[in-house]
Amino acid sequence: MSAVPIPARWQAHLSLGITGHRASNPSFCAHAEAIAGGLAALFGEIDAIAASLPGARGAVRLHSLLVDGTDQVAADLALARGWELVVPLPFGADLNLAINAHPPTPADAAALCRGAPASDPDTEARAQAIRAITGRAQLFELADRDAEVEALWLASLADPDDRAAGRAFEALVSDNVALAGRVMIERTDLVVAVWDGKVSNLPGGTGHTVTAALAMGTPVLLIDPALPASWTILTRPEELGQPRAAAPDPARLAAIIRAAVLSEEWSAEMLEHEKWHARSARGFGFYRRIERLFGGEPGAFGALGVTYEAPDAIAGGSGAALVAASAALPGGDARVIARLAGELLPMFAWADGIASRLADAYRSGMSINFVLAALAVIVGLAFLPAGLVEVKWVFATVELLLLGGILLLTAAGSRLGWHRRWFEMRRVAEYLRHAPGLLLLGVSRPTGRWPRGERGEWPEHFARHALRAVGLPRVRMTREYLAAALAGAVLPHVAAQRAYHEAKAHRLEQVHHRLDRAAEACFALAVVSVLAYLMLKLGGSAGLVPEHWSKASSPLITFLAVAFPTLGANLAGIRYFGDFERFAAISQVVAEKLSEIETRIGLLLTGAPQALTYAAAADLMHALDEAVVEEIASWQAVFGAKHLALPA
Repeated sequence: MSAVPIPARWQAHLSLGITGHRASNPSFCAHAEAIAGGLAALFGEIDAIAASLPGARGAVRLHSLLVDGTDQVAADLALARGWELVVPLPFGADLNLAINAHPPTPADAAALCRGAPASDPDTEARAQAIRAITGRAQLFELADRDAEVEALWLASLADPDDRAAGRAFEALVSDNVALAGRVMIERTDLVVAVWDGKVSNLPGGTGHTVTAALAMGTPVLLIDPALPASWTILTRPEELGQPRAAAPDPARLAAIIRAAVLSEEWSAEMLEHEKWHARSARGFGFYRRIERLFGGEPGAFGALGVTYEAPDAIAGGSGAALVAASAALPGGDARVIARLAGELLPMFAWADGIASRLADAYRSGMSINFVLAALAVIVGLAFLPAGLVEVKWVFATVELLLLGGILLLTAAGSRLGWHRRWFEMRRVAEYLRHAPGLLLLGVSRPTGRWPRGERGEWPEHFARHALRAVGLPRVRMTREYLAAALAGAVLPHVAAQRAYHEAKAHRLEQVHHRLDRAAEACFALAVVSVLAYLMLKLGGSAGLVPEHWSKASSPLITFLAVAFPTLGANLAGIRYFGDFERFAAISQVVAEKLSEIETRIGLLLTGAPQALTYAAAADLMHALDEAVVEEIASWQAVFGAKHLALPA
């Protein structure tokens, strides 16, 4: 047994995004100095709030597309404060630098694309400024369409009158910038936007980023470039049409930052009480016995012990193929791969082992309660057919002990929180189970779209920050990288999970129907018992059989007439409690969704090379993420109200 203090390995931090007008925008040009001052004051306030949070969690990470103007001003300020600077570039680093340096000639544009200096001094000065910032940032480069973008750009520069090339280039640039903006929004708790509110329908523009963030549930701190010292916080798209607040609201800003970084329900110290065990508990395998017995699996009466994969062994065990595929990615980020193998996979094994053991305790505890209830009734009446009325007290004592066992088991389950803790740890495990593909492809669930329940939201907070601590991979996202990640890491995982859910759906459907038939058989035997007694009684009255037969068999038949319905009712109770049919349906739905995702991945990998884009791959990862979250929600809806209780 080991405490495995994995939760202490990461630190929660505040994640910001920045968007705003370019240097060429009239609103920015007219107020550039004031905007820089306003951002500096705001960042100072944010820094102070983050540093004041309990647990010395003062880390701040700024995400920026590093477009000239607002983005670069904010990046300089963030670096000066010692914040992390993460840059999801809409293109590869060289092409992104070339486009944002605004070269006036095709020759300088081509030179910058090759990583060479520009001949024009002003252009080279802008390029040097970008190099100075990107050299200190963590870059995530969406380079999968660079060749297409570069060709269109150079063509439009060579022939400014070629409007077709110009429009095609602008459309492609807008799409890529919007995609990079989405990557940024998905990883932020708060987007800071310097925007005059005039244009919101240009893909990739500041207004578009603001509306996209609000639509995803990410708060936006909106700064008017004409009044940069004044800002307002928006949380809904509809608020864009409302009058701005007269003055900033520091208390609301502090509340958003606190909620993003801290969970009032969770701390690393709290989870130190969760002990990871190498094997399942000997006394709580009854639920698995029911599944094996009624599911038609071999070894129904064999050993049920389960050995959980150790956190420090998973990277070389069940996760070895994933780690190897991740390490083989062309241009992969060794840092992310190391954290995946050394932290995320062990975290999953830790949470999965604890959740499995708690599930055994909770589900077996409730199932045992039903069995004990049936035995209490059966034992309490067993003196009748045995003809031991004079020692009825012995049977009553055993019945009392069985009833006492139910009370003790129910009290223990409630006091130890088996139901609540199982729910929480299972959610953590499932979020982490599907995390590797998301991490390798830089895809994340937006902060505002994580599930929120009435209570116990710390698993989402824990998983979100555990994944966020790894951050965006420092990679050049080429088509070769995308193909290798999808084929080597994502597709095998999806296929394995699809097969698991198909088998689970079939097994649970079998359990449901066989429990149903067993319960029906018990009630049928009860009817037969009562009919047998009545037939003997009538037969005795009619002289067809000796009259004493009915009297002699009355104690046994009375016992059977009570025992069979009791046993049948408790089998039905186990079936109701286990909800095998609904769980089978949930797994079947998940299997169908995963099968569709699996098919789509296969089509993407075998189709035309130009169809394999980051946007397409990210959509598939979001579909996988959505399937996981919906499964968790469905599973919780079934078992959420089924606390360990007295069988009724």
